[in-house]
Amino acid sequence: MQPIQTLDDFFTRSGAALALYHMGRRVTPCPRDTLAAFEHGSVPWPEPWQGQARLAAVFRLGNMPDPAIWFLSLPLDEQGYLSPARRDAFLQRLLETLGRDAHRGGGENGDAVEHLMHDNPLAFTPDTTFQAVLNARATRDADRPPSQYLAGVKAFIEGRHGDWESLGLQGLADYAMRLDETRQHSLAQALETLPVQVLRTLCHCLEHRPLAPALVAALCQRGEAAANQGDVETFCACIRAVGSSRDTQAGAWYTTLLADTAACGPDTLAAMAGRGWPLLEDGERLPAFLARLAENPRVDFGAVVRDLALIPRLRLPVITLLRDAPEGSRLHARLNALTGNA
Repeated sequence: MQPIQTLDDFFTRSGAALALYHMGRRVTPCPRDTLAAFEHGSVPWPEPWQGQARLAAVFRLGNMPDPAIWFLSLPLDEQGYLSPARRDAFLQRLLETLGRDAHRGGGENGDAVEHLMHDNPLAFTPDTTFQAVLNARATRDADRPPSQYLAGVKAFIEGRHGDWESLGLQGLADYAMRLDETRQHSLAQALETLPVQVLRTLCHCLEHRPLAPALVAALCQRGEAAANQGDVETFCACIRAVGSSRDTQAGAWYTTLLADTAACGPDTLAAMAGRGWPLLEDGERLPAFLARLAENPRVDFGAVVRDLALIPRLRLPVITLLRDAPEGSRLHARLNALTGNA
């Protein structure tokens, strides 16, 4: 039998019931073959975040009564591929704890599985919104019931029953992850009058999934209204919320914002880069974004560019645009300052 050399090997050989989720730029399902190819060095990580591949593994071994969750942060090299040393150290610790026979990782070793995350250099703690969205997504995917808080959120958003201050983050995350087409249209109609505190939190949950055109349009309109009122926080929450939607309205809104110097402050650019990067995969929006980035002295130009260049689908376009930046342009000057060629 071949030795266990990767996390995917461990989950395969142990017979674990496993669901994987990206936990870096957003919470979305991660196909099993993506992890396998990444660990074998065949592909870069598709959704890197701050030089890391952040992953949640939700799994059961043997007769464990409840699933375990590992939050793992795997280091990447400068091209987005796995730097394996810390992964290998974790696997060695895993095998020493559970024994070489991974089939023994059942109920009697459930506590050991949990304790592997203690003092583990690969472990990280997601923020509370990411944890709530993961719980909502994983329970939905496993056909398990949502939290008890979902009913109150539905009653408030769809009928304005109850007090918005009593709505919990987990209920809003469950609502966002379980929105069908009909409920998305209902939410779109209610969005204009939704209290701003509820809207912001809901937006931070919606950013992890694609949305129906009607809801995208309503979010764009509410974002524009917030901008007109000087409410930058709500404005950016709406920008983030539509970032995972390939709907043409979302792309058109980003294009309009990038054409407006006054709209492109540091918070706007961070929202686009952090959650709306799929909409930057465009022949006009990406150069416009990089130009706005270069023009803003309050933005960490190098950090944002390096982060975007780790995203496989953006890497070549970003490098090409930087290489071909016209002499005398602000982009050219910022690049020279970054590389020490000024």
